[in-house]
Amino acid sequence: MRHAPVDPGLFAGNRDRLRRLLPPRSVAIVHAADVLPTNGDGTLRLSPAADLFWLTGIEQEESVLVLAPDAIDPAQREILFLRQPNELLATWEGDKLTKERATAVSGIPRVRWLADLPAILHGLLCDCDRVWIDSNEHERSSTEIEPRDLRLARRIMHRYPLHRYERLQPLVRSLRAVKADAETDLVRRAIDITAAGLERVLTTLRPGVMEYELEAELLAEFTRRRARMAYEPIIGSGKNACVLHYLDNHAECLAGDLVLIDVGASYANYAADLTRTYPVSGRFDPRQRAVYDAVKRVLDRAIARTTVGTRIRDWKRAAQVDMADELVGLGLINPAQRAADSAEEPACRTYFMHGLGHSLGLGVHDLAPQDGPFAAGWIVTVEPGIYIPAEGIGVRLENDILVTAAGPVDLCSHVPIEADAIEALMARR
Repeated sequence: MRHAPVDPGLFAGNRDRLRRLLPPRSVAIVHAADVLPTNGDGTLRLSPAADLFWLTGIEQEESVLVLAPDAIDPAQREILFLRQPNELLATWEGDKLTKERATAVSGIPRVRWLADLPAILHGLLCDCDRVWIDSNEHERSSTEIEPRDLRLARRIMHRYPLHRYERLQPLVRSLRAVKADAETDLVRRAIDITAAGLERVLTTLRPGVMEYELEAELLAEFTRRRARMAYEPIIGSGKNACVLHYLDNHAECLAGDLVLIDVGASYANYAADLTRTYPVSGRFDPRQRAVYDAVKRVLDRAIARTTVGTRIRDWKRAAQVDMADELVGLGLINPAQRAADSAEEPACRTYFMHGLGHSLGLGVHDLAPQDGPFAAGWIVTVEPGIYIPAEGIGVRLENDILVTAAGPVDLCSHVPIEADAIEALMARR
């Protein structure tokens, strides 16, 4: 792993939280993610399965966690199964986890090799009533490739057809939405690394620089600080900023244009997600400044509403109403269009057509109940924007917010966002 070690107490606490939700005589099984192919014999770098990491801190392929809280043998109530190291693996892939190292990472005292899994699992299943299988149930996921968890489910359902099979994901979804203090600290670390990358970008940004050169500056800073890209960065200048998921990052940043940078570092698999919009020439022109300030006002009001008990649909709808008012002031919609605004047909949709934000944590779009309500410990992004392709103006601003009983805490408050502050920074390049 590239990052510094994480306190195994975090993972032990997560396992305890999950165990308390499991009914008697249950067995829960969680797999590592597959190593995905590219072309020929190539593969992608392993992206650790978020649920397995959340429960164990383990980032190695083919690993399996089995929880059996009521197992007769106390030593079998939590077992981690690993790929057994050998000289061939060490030569081609490097060192694999030993049992002792896996225990130090995860806090799980009982570690076995994968070859032992079938026999041990058989014994546990013969003494349980319910089997809890994990799966990817994110509402925006694409599941064309059957993952390891479901392949296992198919096999054991065939062999043990009289058991009751349950979905583990709803339990994990509710738990992962509420971040432990240690998780919040890791998100803060990812935000700080992202902030350093953006600061480095501002020393490079000027007319004539290429979008991919700005991406290179971000990647260099992230790598230097033991982090990775949490997602493919969006670096869109001019009209490219109006493409919501613009990923080419190949154009020249021209004098007088804005450049929108949507980027986040991933540190210890915990993601940041920030968006800033900068003037390529160092100063906003009056129209750009008016649009920028409108987005900033919507952002500020939305952050203030990120409070315990707020439903996500109500949170988003309030921002749409705010945005409609701002669009009237910018001359983008007229009062009659504003008066016709509704939840079904928001008046802002032409210029602000996406959601307001999402849960953040182990992954950019982290697991959380779809409509909340927000609870203390959630971390969510807030990201309003205005996109005017006809004028070549796209402005989006995004901060990461911790929900607390005392009110929202802006985890990105130290990352310059006020237009005056940005112009002052760029003037000192």
